[in-house]
Amino acid sequence: MTDPHDVKARIEAEVDRLADTLLEVSHSIHAHPEVLFEERHAHDVLTRVLEDEGLAVERSAYGLETGFAARAGTEGPLVAVCCEYDALPGIGHACGHNVIAAAGLGAGLAAATVAADLGGRVLILGTPGEEGGGGKQLMMDAGALEGVEAAVMVHPAGVDLRSMDTLAIQRATVTYTGHAAHASAAPEKGRNALDAMVLGYVNVAALRQHISPSERVHGIFLEAGQAANIVPARTVAQWYVRSPGRDGLAVLRERVEACLQAGATAAGCEMDVDWYEPAYDELVGLDTFDELYAANAARVGRTPGRAGDEGVPTVLGSTDMGNISQVVPSIHPMIAVSPPDVAIHTEAFVGFAGGPEGDAAVLDGAKALACTMADLWLDPDALPRIREEFARRTG
Repeated sequence: MTDPHDVKARIEAEVDRLADTLLEVSHSIHAHPEVLFEERHAHDVLTRVLEDEGLAVERSAYGLETGFAARAGTEGPLVAVCCEYDALPGIGHACGHNVIAAAGLGAGLAAATVAADLGGRVLILGTPGEEGGGGKQLMMDAGALEGVEAAVMVHPAGVDLRSMDTLAIQRATVTYTGHAAHASAAPEKGRNALDAMVLGYVNVAALRQHISPSERVHGIFLEAGQAANIVPARTVAQWYVRSPGRDGLAVLRERVEACLQAGATAAGCEMDVDWYEPAYDELVGLDTFDELYAANAARVGRTPGRAGDEGVPTVLGSTDMGNISQVVPSIHPMIAVSPPDVAIHTEAFVGFAGGPEGDAAVLDGAKALACTMADLWLDPDALPRIREEFARRTG
């Protein structure tokens, strides 16, 4: 019988062998931030390492130019490890996707070295466009998860957590159309698209006090006119609507759209709402799967807490990994790269993601994920237990 301790020691040794390469990958992606679906540098860096390590790689996989897939093993349960590598507009890797990419790369490569011996298979998926593009859902629609029995990834944060608290989300671009006029000479001939947008914003602000405390609505103005003495004929806003689940999201979406439409009606303007697809689902949490990761994180000296437990902060957000978790059993733990008071999506977090703390998370995350993947092959009861809980939670 294969000794789990020996297997995990091999995995950890493999990550240590790859350490310099993994950190170079993380630093390179961090230094070249690319927004959703433009991650060409990251795509090339990651696929080059996979090819150098002898894996069969499909570049521009599943219909996405910056997606990729690499495989190892010939038979047994197929476990996917997801890599994210897009950055945020204007702020770079404030979500630490360079850490996700390098840790996922290391986990996949290390798991690949033991997969054949354990009767398992590895799929390393490069999933672009997480920051609003829904790359994972697009790849799933193209067949990326065919045959996959479980999926894993790890996300940086200010705290070690077994899982992330998530909300379902859908994004919208809202365009208002009015009539231009000279704001001084003939204002009565205008229909002010900026008024429509502002009134809609105020309506949503009033709505916020009458929604669930767990729901979120936030928006920004993208286009607000070109000159103060011209009545704006066209304005554009972007809105995010979040709710704990898809059913609540659908209801809240209708309420938000009614608020925005009321602004258009009051200003005598037309409104067009483009709800971006795919929407993001909430993560399906699985205690049985999370516990495997927590035990392996402990091997590298980390103690992931349970969000909501006394003294354990939460990290609340949305991710297209939620869509994957609705289809196959998945984990999405958080790994600390910064102090707890430094939030993701901030300039301060960028420095931690590219610094020594981010480097430690790359190596620790790779080891913990790869050992968790190995557990699914080592223990014949692991996947059945996880599948049973998954079936209960998804119905």
